Amino acid sequence: MTTFNEAFRIFSLPFFELLEKAHVVHKENFDISKIQISTLLSVKTGGCSEDCAYCAQSIKNKTKIPKQMISSVEEIVNIAKQVKAMGSSRLCMGASGKKPSCDFFEMICEAVREVKKLGLETCVTMGTLNENQVQVLKDAGLDYYNHNIDTSPEFYGKIITTRTIDDRIKTIELVQKSGINVCSGGILGLGENNEDRVKMLLLLANLSVPPKSVPINKLVKIPGTELENAQEIDNFDFVRTIALARILMPKSYVRLSAGREKMSDELQAMC
Repeated sequence: MTTFNEAFRIFSLPFFELLEKAHVVHKENFDISKIQISTLLSVKTGGCSEDCAYCAQSIKNKTKIPKQMISSVEEIVNIAKQVKAMGSSRLCMGASGKKPSCDFFEMICEAVREVKKLGLETCVTMGTLNENQVQVLKDAGLDYYNHNIDTSPEFYGKIITTRTIDDRIKTIELVQKSGINVCSGGILGLGENNEDRVKMLLLLANLSVPPKSVPINKLVKIPGTELENAQEIDNFDFVRTIALARILMPKSYVRLSAGREKMSDELQAMC
């Protein structure tokens, strides 16, 4: 198990030494000429009772995002066909809310079964789950469950108060126990410092099994949210965080997620 001091020492290495170290780990575990492309589809948007300071979908922010939901499994399947044709190998179905309703949960399980028939990997994110729900998703053939921890345990309460980071870990542990792959990462640029970034990655790396997929999001500052005026994260610190994620979790997919559209080509290339 890696300690904080060990991880922070790696994070603080001279920049190109850190990049070289991360690149060596990457080459040892992956084909460096390939990346995996996934598509995120919002199947339920808005109306969320959680108070995440960064999120436009929270009813406690001032964004007034209209509540919308995918109408049918057929609609999801049609979109899945389109994204497969565009080169994606995984469809992630994302739903707002603290936990899914029974009817919605059943629809997503059916969608998982149908999307799998197309030859795509499936990923779902819809909040807190219980043991029975996890097993039903497993039986439906779900490949990944996304449940981000967002930030370090120490900084978590400054961003979210309607749940704890322990609530997140409990669901992650249930998912791991079932044999479904975990997709879990965080958001950079919430106002956290480099120590928080290292602690977030350490929490993931020191799970009984590190997440197979680790999305690293760069905060998208949305007017009406508490973090609309948050200070930008330094690009070099962002790259350092990506490099440390690669070193601490050598066999995990580390993916650039939210915020990628506003990253320069140069920043993405370094990542």
